Amino acid sequence: MTLGWPVELEHGSVGLRPLRRRDSTTWARLRRDNAQWLGPWDATMPPEGGSASTSYLAMTGSLRSRARRGQSMPFVTTWDGEMVGMVTVSNIAWGSARTGTIGYWVAQSHAGRGITPTAVALVCDHLFTTAGLHRVEIAIRPENVASLRIVAKLGFTPIGMAPRYLHIAGAWRDHQVFQMVAEDVPRGVLERATRTT
Repeated sequence: MTLGWPVELEHGSVGLRPLRRRDSTTWARLRRDNAQWLGPWDATMPPEGGSASTSYLAMTGSLRSRARRGQSMPFVTTWDGEMVGMVTVSNIAWGSARTGTIGYWVAQSHAGRGITPTAVALVCDHLFTTAGLHRVEIAIRPENVASLRIVAKLGFTPIGMAPRYLHIAGAWRDHQVFQMVAEDVPRGVLERATRTT
């Protein structure tokens, strides 16, 4: 079991909790209602990769299995207790690296309310303090202006462009890579974000 997992986090109306099997109906509705909104940024399976399972149970089973092995932390993002998106920490490496990659999405109906920056800040603070990671990374398509605003607001450092980094919307797409290390935020990411807003 991963240090600090499972866990629930909150700040004001924003909450984070582990993804559950019983979230399937809400998850399916959110993904269906936001297909156009999320489509340009969603990872897809390349032709040589075979077909990806679209089953919610298969996805949650895989995420929960990786979480038990300390490789992932799949959070549901909530607003006043209602599921509105997700923040997932993946590719967690321990040993001398102590690093992880963060991905996130939020329903269009709740975009622009500061939910995702708050959720990502809460997750980063949890990763640095409780879980003991040293570094977190976020990779963003250069065209994703809303996501670029999130990393800028939270103070992530750009570390370069990764050509053809991830298969998204049917093709290999370039991503700009950002990082934060624990020493960058001695008083926490959320504290710094709220102080600079």
